[in-house]
Amino acid sequence: MMARFNTASAEMIAEGQNASGDVLFQLGIMYATGRTVPIDLVAAHKWFNLAALRGSNEAARYRREVAEEMTAADIAAAQRDAREWLSRH
Repeated sequence: MMARFNTASAEMIAEGQNASGDVLFQLGIMYATGRTVPIDLVAAHKWFNLAALRGSNEAARYRREVAEEMTAADIAAAQRDAREWLSRH
């Protein structure tokens, strides 16, 4: 697990074809908690969703928790962003 994980390097790794569920999960944590970036629940939901698709059970749980604090429009935006990311990777 990565103790120090900055957003720029994490997003570069995530742009790779084989980004692991762990990397995507860490991006979700960063955006959900505001660790090194402003809190962005839409981005957090997107990364948790992608991490869950790559096998992270913990990401699925966090995605549900984040969704409880989001509007339906925000969730739809996060899902759209995740689909767009998947179409490029």
